[in-house]
Amino acid sequence: MSTGPEEKGAGMSTREKMKAKTEQVVGKTMRKVGHAIGDRSTTMKGGALQLRGKARLAKEKGKDALRHRH
Repeated sequence: MSTGPEEKGAGMSTREKMKAKTEQVVGKTMRKVGHAIGDRSTTMKGGALQLRGKARLAKEKGKDALRHRH
């Protein structure tokens, strides 16, 4: 049985949200480890990854809001 476009979009959104949360957690961990060991590069990369995850999640939430508006 095939899924409709809305169901397919919802599945993609869920995957993207999971990816965003993963980026946030990994980024936060990298940032803390970098800070603990005094590695500024790792700290900065972790912070960037964390921000990318936050941006991705915001994008997906916005798409969901538009999708459910109709």
